[in-house]
Amino acid sequence: MIFAKLLPQDGNFFQMFNQHADCIVKSAVALSQLVDNYGTPHLREQHARAVDDAEHAADRITHEVNRTLHKTFITPIDREQIHSLINTMDDVADLIQDSAETIILYDMRSMTNEIVRLTELSLKCCQRLRHAVSLIGDVAKPATAEAALKTCEEIDQLESDADRVLRSAMGKLFREEPDVREVIKLKAIYELLETITDRCEDVANLIEGIVLENS
Repeated sequence: MIFAKLLPQDGNFFQMFNQHADCIVKSAVALSQLVDNYGTPHLREQHARAVDDAEHAADRITHEVNRTLHKTFITPIDREQIHSLINTMDDVADLIQDSAETIILYDMRSMTNEIVRLTELSLKCCQRLRHAVSLIGDVAKPATAEAALKTCEEIDQLESDADRVLRSAMGKLFREEPDVREVIKLKAIYELLETITDRCEDVANLIEGIVLENS
């Protein structure tokens, strides 16, 4: 069971999880804005910096969680679950940053409909991830546990949607794009964006395990 009151004052893991999830959503929003404003260089750079800032903040929280874990005797959930959850969440933030950096580095001619769609699905996944994370501190309550599991199912569905978009995008790319350089660039970007949703699904799977063990 979850007994957060037994933690020392600096061991509020659930609060740090929520802070990290907020950073993930901020980063995903900035990535979406980068894609939407790609044709305007100063806005593109502004949103790329916002992605970096959010990722750096997420990194600091990850380090703090791991540091706190080492010095905390009583933890609210299994220590391995804490370690796996925060580091998998950090993978999401890293991938969002990687996607933004790749889009900027490759100097694309324009954003394709597939990039826009995959970015939208990534953002939705991150938003649902934040909601699921916000529930894990109270999953001893049946209604909260049910809500958390339902949110994880929604993340799984969004990941499946992104996978379908990726397959369609790859087929269209290899059929219709004559420039080999553009094929290489777009393939890399599509795969990075879809992998964001994969890592969100990994977080959802970890949350499901936490819910089932602690509810």
